[in-house]
Amino acid sequence: MKLYDLDLSGNCYKVRLFAALAGISLELQPVDFLAGDHKKAPVIELNPLGQLPVLQDGDLVLRDSQAILVYLARQYGGHQWWPDGAAQQAEVMQWLSAAANEIQHGPCSARLIDKFGISLDKSRTLDISGIILPVLEQHLQQHDWLALGRPTIADCAVFPYLAVAWEGGIDLSDYTAINAWMARIKELPGFIPMPGIE
Repeated sequence: MKLYDLDLSGNCYKVRLFAALAGISLELQPVDFLAGDHKKAPVIELNPLGQLPVLQDGDLVLRDSQAILVYLARQYGGHQWWPDGAAQQAEVMQWLSAAANEIQHGPCSARLIDKFGISLDKSRTLDISGIILPVLEQHLQQHDWLALGRPTIADCAVFPYLAVAWEGGIDLSDYTAINAWMARIKELPGFIPMPGIE
């Protein structure tokens, strides 16, 4: 099973992190983003959007980190990470959606601007961050984990861009519950960091 990967990408990292926590073996295929290899074969043939990560498992090819998390959890990770029940799946899914929306367009996009010089609207990223972070903080003041009272792929999806939020100029020091949750994730057996995460 091969993951087309970019070391500095939080979206790629969430897949690597989950695989490490769940004991799933991945063959990492680094992609030279600066050289434009994500727009060349084989990546562009596997994902016409030219985005990473891309997972290839036999004949199955998947793009989008959230979709890959669901697949790996259901196929290889067991019910701890992706439950069977509709209500339980929805509880996890709402956080996967937050990762793909508010987190992506908030802390992730702020990092793209500050760290990589991508031309985006910084004030908008800060506004979106200012909406999602208090919601997360309030939730985590009442719950140790994002869903189901245990670590799930929801935590793997949301964690990366919060853990490197400082690279986008977003200060999380006042968010004590978020920081406690991130510390719990770092203590999970099998945890691996990415660049920018201590």
